[in-house]
Order: sequence, then C-alpha cells, then structure tokens
Amino acid sequence: MNKYMTALLLLVVSFFTIAHNDKAHSDKDIQAIITIIDGIKFGWENGDGTPFRKNYLNFQGARYIESGGQNPGLDSLVNHHVEPEKDAMEYLKLDFSNIEVTFEGSDKDFAWAIADSEVQGKVKNSGKVFDKTGYQTFLFRKIDGDWKVIHTHSSTRDKQPKAPHKH
Repeated sequence: MNKYMTALLLLVVSFFTIAHNDKAHSDKDIQAIITIIDGIKFGWENGDGTPFRKNYLNFQGARYIESGGQNPGLDSLVNHHVEPEKDAMEYLKLDFSNIEVTFEGSDKDFAWAIADSEVQGKVKNSGKVFDKTGYQTFLFRKIDGDWKVIHTHSSTRDKQPKAPHKH
C-alpha cells in the first residue's frame, strides 16, 4: 500500500509540474504575441513599417485584409498602406483590447488572436474624421522559436450612437 501511495503521489506531482511548465510556456508565448500586437499598433499609428517587417512572415501568397481592402504580401501592406497613411492622416489612434490568444497544434506552434479594435483618425486633405469599432484577427506561426504574423483580418464600422433610453 505504501508503494502504491508513493507512486500515486509521484504521478500527481509530475502532472502538476507538467501542467505548470505548460502554463508558464503559454504565458511566455501569450506575452510575446501581445508584444507583437502592441508593435503593430505602434506601426499603424506612426506610419512605421519596422514592426511589420520584424514580426510578419514575408511569404508568397500572404494576404492582409483591412476593412474590405486586401494587401497581397508584406511589401504591399507596408509600402501602400502603413507608411503612406502617416502623410495622409492628421492623426491616427488605434486600440486593441480584450485580446484572446489560442494555441493550436501538437507542438503549439500555431496561434490565433482576436481583439476588439477601435480606430480614430482625421484625413488631412478632406478633414474627414472617423471613429470606428470592430474586430481584428491575427494568425501566428512559431518559426525558429519566434512568433510571426502570417495573416490578419480587420473589420470595423462607424460607431453607432446609443439609442436614447425610453422611460
């Protein structure tokens, strides 16, 4: 009976050690992904392609979707969308909140994140102000120990004014 209890205790301790290590691994990966998303926010707001070039996997067939528009490849996204917006916008403010990260695959080398998004800005030449909310999805693959964005999809629409409360 004593050997049985010792074996059971070792099994339970081993399980909790494995679960703890997996949790620590996930926390580290979650933080890495959130750091990438923060860099993307910075890049959009500042018209800076550096975070995109550092954190996106540049591959043939890559497509990045932004509110109905499509950028085929990393160069298209950075050169025709991210960087030119700096000159076209008086200001651009982007916020990602409620970020949820999910890991897939036996090696946990694929992840996806969904976030609430809010984007506000003002176009220089027209003076048009916009204030939109929606969602952003990011797909990631772990390549040589680093998370890389392999696809994004953003969908936003004008904020809807809250209907007056009727008594």
